[in-house]
Amino acid sequence: MYDYIKGKITELTPTYVVLDNNGCGFLIHISLTTYSKFSPGMETTVYVHQVIREDAHLLYGFSSKEEREMFRLLISVSGVGASTARVILSSLTSEELTSAIGTANVKALQNIKGIGEKTAQRIVVELRDKINKFARKEGLAFLALNASAEEAISALVMLGFAKSAVEKAVSKIVAEEKNLSVEEIIKRALKVL
Repeated sequence: MYDYIKGKITELTPTYVVLDNNGCGFLIHISLTTYSKFSPGMETTVYVHQVIREDAHLLYGFSSKEEREMFRLLISVSGVGASTARVILSSLTSEELTSAIGTANVKALQNIKGIGEKTAQRIVVELRDKINKFARKEGLAFLALNASAEEAISALVMLGFAKSAVEKAVSKIVAEEKNLSVEEIIKRALKVL
C-alpha cells in the first residue's frame, strides 16, 4: 500500500493528475478540492489511496491527509464506492462534510450529484460516530462537538427525550450560535423539543 508520492505535476485536469516521480509517471484520480490546490509543473506530495479491482489498479490522490481520511471513511459506507466518494469530496470540503454528517444534514448530502436520500441517510447513520472521532483527532471546528453541546445532549437524554431528536435540536442551536453555555443550550432545546 502506498502512503504518498512526491513528484512534479506533468499533467493536471479536474479529475486526475499525472505525477512524475524519478521518471515514472503516476496517474492519480483527484477531487476538485485537491485540483484547486495544485498547479501544472509544481513539486508536491500527493497522499494516495490504492483501490484494487479485478479490472484495474487505481490510485486516488489528495492534497492532505485529512481529505484522504475522509475519503476512506466514505468508502467504508456500504453503497459508496471510490468514484462516489470522490464526487462527494469534490462537492464539499472535509470540514463541510464533517459538519453535514455531524448535524445530520441529509439535504446537504442529497444536493450532491448521484446521492439519493437513502444513500445520504446511510452516510449519516454509518459515519456519525466515526466523524466525531475524526473531527476531534483533526481538530476540526465541528459544531456539535463542543463540551457544552455534549453536556446538554446528555442532560436532555437523562430527562427522557429521544437521543436522535436531542442531537438534531442541539446541533441546530449550536450551528446558529457557537458560544452558548450548557444552560442556554438546554433552555433553547426545551423550547424546540
